[in-house]
Amino acid sequence: MTMIRSEAEPFTDEVVGLPDAVVPLHVVAGRAEIDLPAAERAVADLLTALGRDPHSVHLADTPRRVAHAYAEMLTPREFELTTFPNDEGYDELVLARNIPVQSLCEHHMLPFQGVAHVGYLPGDRILGLSKLARVVELFARDLQVQERLTKQVADWLQGQLAPKGVGVVIEAEHLCMSLRGVRAAGALTVTSSLHGMLRDNPSSRQEFFALTGINS
Repeated sequence: MTMIRSEAEPFTDEVVGLPDAVVPLHVVAGRAEIDLPAAERAVADLLTALGRDPHSVHLADTPRRVAHAYAEMLTPREFELTTFPNDEGYDELVLARNIPVQSLCEHHMLPFQGVAHVGYLPGDRILGLSKLARVVELFARDLQVQERLTKQVADWLQGQLAPKGVGVVIEAEHLCMSLRGVRAAGALTVTSSLHGMLRDNPSSRQEFFALTGINS
């Protein structure tokens, strides 16, 4: 995963033409370009392998639709990650709960979806709240496993924001488990990843899990 940044280092006050309070970081996913024509051919071949006629009136446009659907699900939107100085010295937990998560299981290419709870203890800078959801999407729009997704979000925020602590909890239902195999519809998988004080300080850790609704 590579990112495109402004010429200044992230989270410094040296961005030309912007006030000291605003430090932007332009974020894009550094992934290989999706070959839509090849994906369409692959879907047509799969339909044939499944005993269906991809040229029938009902399926003729299915390869195009499926290829574009997967391209959309695997391509996160670019965004500006903007931080501001923590002038007030705020040192309590900042938590965004119930951020929608949609991703694709890399083992079966079936969706898993649920919610993420993302929190941090601010250091020198604070982050626009909507950007927490953007970071979740950045890593969720990929072929994933939930454990890796949870850790990627936490690690990236810790590295980019340099807070005193970061916590990420994801609760999701996996269609590869609810629609096939054991067919455990409604079962939720819960994963967490913690850094800094939210990992090492028992009271901070307890507060984070209590606010997310997860018992630690």
